[in-house]
Amino acid sequence: MKLRLPKLRPPRRRRSRLLAGAAALAVVAGAGTWTAAASGGATPVHRQDRTLEMPGAGIDTSYFTAGGGGKRPAVLLGHGFGGSKDDVRAQAEQLARDGYAVLTWSARGFGRSGGQIGLNDPEHEVKDVSRLVDWLAQQPEVRLDGDGDPRVGVTGASYGGAISLLAAGYDRRIDAIAPQITYWNLADSLFPQGVFKKLWAGLFFTTGSADGMQPGALATGNPAAAGAPASGAADTATACGRFQPELCAMYERVAVAGKPDAEARALLERRSPSAVGDRIKVPALIVQGQEDSLFPLDQADAMARAIAANGAPVSVDWAAGGHDGGLRESGRVGARVAAWFDRYLKDDRGADTGPAFRVSRSGGIDSTDGAVQLRGASGERYPGLTSGPREFALSGREQSFGNPAGGAPPALSSLPGIGGQLAAFGAGLSLDFPGQNARFESEPLAGEVRITGTPTVTLNVRSTAADGSAVLFGKLYDVGPDGRQAVLPSQLVAPVRVENAQEGATVQLRLPAVDHAVQAGHRLRLVVAATDLGYASPAAPATYTVAAQGALAVPVADGVRTASAGLPAWTWGLPLGAALLAAALLGIRRTGREGAGARAGVPQPDPALADVPLEITGLTKRYAKAQDRYAVRDLSFRVEKGQVLGLLGPNGAGKTTTLRMLMGLISPDAGEIRVFGHAVRAGAPVLSRVGAFVEGAGFLPHLSGRANLELYWQATGRPAEDAHMAQALEIAGLGDALERAVRTYSQGMRQRLAIAQAMLGMPDLLILDEPTNGLDPPQIREMRDVMIRYAAGGRTVIVSSHLLSEVEQSCTHLVVMDRGRLVQAGEVAEITGGGDVLLVTLAEPVDEGVVGKVAALEGVGSVAAADDGLLVRLEGATAAGLIAELVRLEVPVSAVGPHRRLEDAFLTLIGGAA
Repeated sequence: MKLRLPKLRPPRRRRSRLLAGAAALAVVAGAGTWTAAASGGATPVHRQDRTLEMPGAGIDTSYFTAGGGGKRPAVLLGHGFGGSKDDVRAQAEQLARDGYAVLTWSARGFGRSGGQIGLNDPEHEVKDVSRLVDWLAQQPEVRLDGDGDPRVGVTGASYGGAISLLAAGYDRRIDAIAPQITYWNLADSLFPQGVFKKLWAGLFFTTGSADGMQPGALATGNPAAAGAPASGAADTATACGRFQPELCAMYERVAVAGKPDAEARALLERRSPSAVGDRIKVPALIVQGQEDSLFPLDQADAMARAIAANGAPVSVDWAAGGHDGGLRESGRVGARVAAWFDRYLKDDRGADTGPAFRVSRSGGIDSTDGAVQLRGASGERYPGLTSGPREFALSGREQSFGNPAGGAPPALSSLPGIGGQLAAFGAGLSLDFPGQNARFESEPLAGEVRITGTPTVTLNVRSTAADGSAVLFGKLYDVGPDGRQAVLPSQLVAPVRVENAQEGATVQLRLPAVDHAVQAGHRLRLVVAATDLGYASPAAPATYTVAAQGALAVPVADGVRTASAGLPAWTWGLPLGAALLAAALLGIRRTGREGAGARAGVPQPDPALADVPLEITGLTKRYAKAQDRYAVRDLSFRVEKGQVLGLLGPNGAGKTTTLRMLMGLISPDAGEIRVFGHAVRAGAPVLSRVGAFVEGAGFLPHLSGRANLELYWQATGRPAEDAHMAQALEIAGLGDALERAVRTYSQGMRQRLAIAQAMLGMPDLLILDEPTNGLDPPQIREMRDVMIRYAAGGRTVIVSSHLLSEVEQSCTHLVVMDRGRLVQAGEVAEITGGGDVLLVTLAEPVDEGVVGKVAALEGVGSVAAADDGLLVRLEGATAAGLIAELVRLEVPVSAVGPHRRLEDAFLTLIGGAA
């Protein structure tokens, strides 16, 4: 829903310029002008690079404009920590084409700028931004609201997002901001609830102390690259690295103590947007990542509440990704930032700035490009983190557990910057060591519950530590019916420090804010642990005793509605729609039976292929009205019984055309398709042995799942006993849900019902087109099991999918196509090179002693050095177990994956065209 915006623009605020002496900024080096090449008729962009001399540092800048003359608003675009202005060049060029004068810069201590890193120090980095505003006011194409007062907005991600907030708090000339994946209070981010976030803090200060930094390392969720040298780095390194000495001293003091002190908190709070929160009174679009253990959603919540309290328009967007999962929606977010500035900088009252609150939710795989499909949910107001709480009783007595000496071995929830990669191993990696945690669990949920916000629970805690304190870490798991499939949403954990707990202390545990759907039949499991790898724990051993007091309160935010995925029109009509469709198919098949053998030119069955589900020979199909352009050309491959075959290829490879010819919907120009020895033609009787699922199957929402299937089968006119409905339903695994109305189904249940419909009659050959589209990771795993179970009975499954990781796990064989031709066919292991060898990517080199320790691990066959890490061959160990052991050995792992994943093999086979 479109946000209703104020009719009047916020009143202009006048101010004298900061540092009057800074008005005359000197251009000292590197001035030049470039014109960016524009493809597809796009407007060319002009760029001017120059170094602006400021007190204590030269600041490297780039200025972008496009189009003809006329005044235009300006945008300041900041970069992430460890990066430079070069990281945001593409966004700057797009904003210039959208009609803005855009200025980017490398902050002090980064890129080619001089000075020291001050973590957005108001006396340095923030004043630099005000001097940049001064410079913009002098440019002839920039629109002014007064003398020295340009119409200007500020945006950026992470480090650049924080500077946009700070600039609005310190400089009244800023007119609109759009901070992304950033912090409100840096002390709360690095010392949440009084607990030291040691891994993330270490990455910050190690990065800033390096001789050079790779662009965007911490802004894009790749901290492992942060220490790599970069050319042109400012020559400001000292014994304290690039940081201001007081910041380096603060970090070293906290790192040694293992916990923050009051002075450290005060130092970071003075440099945080929260310090000037009451002064930020401009329209703010706040974008925060859901996969972010550095700056979680509570930071965005704090900034939204503070700015809205000042009377300014605020919209909040929970995007997919974050510091742990990469920036997965840069295109959508960039378009929304541009619309926000159109409204508040250009005064375009028709600009669609989007809803007051939006959250991205997984919707499966886009069948056109293979990308993870995201569906937006929105609300007319921002619900906060505790809206509409529902309570769930937790079972579990009072429990005692230990904090181990030295805080080791620690539990594991996420690793900075690569937490999103852990999802590649099923439900992600989360380890809780026995004897170091307490567990409390709910009853199975009667229906689906969508958590949107921060779950809370009250705990009573006792500690045997000498000072009576305890450091605890709370996690909320989504546990499947089998009790083993435990999912930790976004791999997040919430720390809390409890003081004076010798005789018992009561504390409210605020769990990580998430947006996550818990399915019916699943349980909520609260784990309270003594350690976590990402945080500092007390070194002295102690025993903690924890009891849950009262229920777990879970926010559900009922006012937030997921956008409809869209259903076929006949879904909402009369059952006649389904009947007509099935009857038409039946008519084709009957016509095929009656006319089989009577038509001249129809090939006779081949007895030698009677047991072969599919053989394609020389299949060719030209594009319409084209003599030399082919959708499919000379395609040949064979599929045997019991195989699950993955049909892969980039867009335009010919997969859909091949499937349509296989189902008899279109005719080939040359070659043939034989199913169990019979040639496939429109209406061929052998098609009765083929079942097909096409994405988006529609059902009548008011009928039960069983009634929908019965109606469909009745419309075919075939005997009821031929449906084998019980067998199809057992494989689909819908259980009691089959008797409920389809309108109550989750997306995953609808998808399984559609698969069950395709399996009616138990066809010997089952064709599935994007069967995992619209499913979340647990549902995708269930769909994988459905395909494997179906083929286990001697039948054959052909699945066309862009989700390469799932194809790799569920398929036995592959056919890879590109530009209509066969590229390769064979077993999955043959194409990928086997799955027992893992590539362990390292943040820094390790010596031979560490390699020897890894090789000596139980279940590890061999270890060999590679260019970017170690090649580990597993002989019994699991990937998750290997990661846990690497963490225990303090190996600087940044990523773990198959030595040659299907994705790598796929891109190699098609030459990177996808």
